[in-house]
Amino acid sequence: MAHPELGPLRSIRTRDLEVGYLDAGPDGGKPVILLHGYPYDIHSYSEVVPLLAARGRRVIVPYLRGHGPTRSLTDAGRSGQQAALGADLVALMDALGLDRATYAGYDWGGRAACVAAALWPERCDGVVSVNGYLIQDIQAAARPIAPALEAGFWYFYYFATERGRAGLTANRAEIARIIWTRNSPRWSFTDADLQEAARAFENPDYVEVVIHSYRHRLGLAPGHPDYAALERRLALAPPVTAPAVTLDGAADGNFPATDGTGYAAHFTGRHAHHVVPDAGHNLPREAPHAFADAVLELAVLRSDAHDAPEHANGV
Repeated sequence: MAHPELGPLRSIRTRDLEVGYLDAGPDGGKPVILLHGYPYDIHSYSEVVPLLAARGRRVIVPYLRGHGPTRSLTDAGRSGQQAALGADLVALMDALGLDRATYAGYDWGGRAACVAAALWPERCDGVVSVNGYLIQDIQAAARPIAPALEAGFWYFYYFATERGRAGLTANRAEIARIIWTRNSPRWSFTDADLQEAARAFENPDYVEVVIHSYRHRLGLAPGHPDYAALERRLALAPPVTAPAVTLDGAADGNFPATDGTGYAAHFTGRHAHHVVPDAGHNLPREAPHAFADAVLELAVLRSDAHDAPEHANGV
């Protein structure tokens, strides 16, 4: 399987998954792992990958569990909980022989990045996370939020029902269309864009992983026993100690942009926050230069003497 604009896909096995991933840029470059969200796929990074590869980064973009060619090898591989997503990231690094890497993501991918950075800080060089600190407080799942925000999360509650499971099974692309439209009201995506991503939703574990993810975060489904110890640690809201850049899209339809202070205390290393004009929830697809610049900004936050300030546009 190949993505002409991104390059050929590779495959590697971890304990729980056969992971399909893109590997671009120089082999000896500093590794950056880009993580997509739901309901999206690796094409969110179509323009980010070449920007980072041109700056000498080795860019690795996996399909998350339940998406595209990534296949579950065990029962644990079909869990959608946050601990599983973070553990997958570190397991992929182990399989690739990477001691450390930079993590960058949004939505599920941002959550995976925060989880892995918080639980395995020795493996993380830095984090870019859209919408900030994304480790879920499962214990507070029954606590309501503002009605205007609850309305945007309609699919959380839809997926809590068997009607929602049947709906997701039958209408994968059309549910994604509604979420994309609401999440990114200024993104003029095409039918071809949607169909390109929707191929990833044909994965045989897609429905099970998605349904479990939303039911678990609402406290409506138990986690897999293999991740119980990790979830107990996540319940303590562990900090991200690596350098971090957080981003909010000014046009995110479900997650209003903030100044970052509401979650800044969870980032105990050097931390920068930016609001990206006109960008919605699929921020790397909608504002690829801003996202790539955030990854490159981590070198400045690390104060690496051999890394001068960089920008994806070459300025």
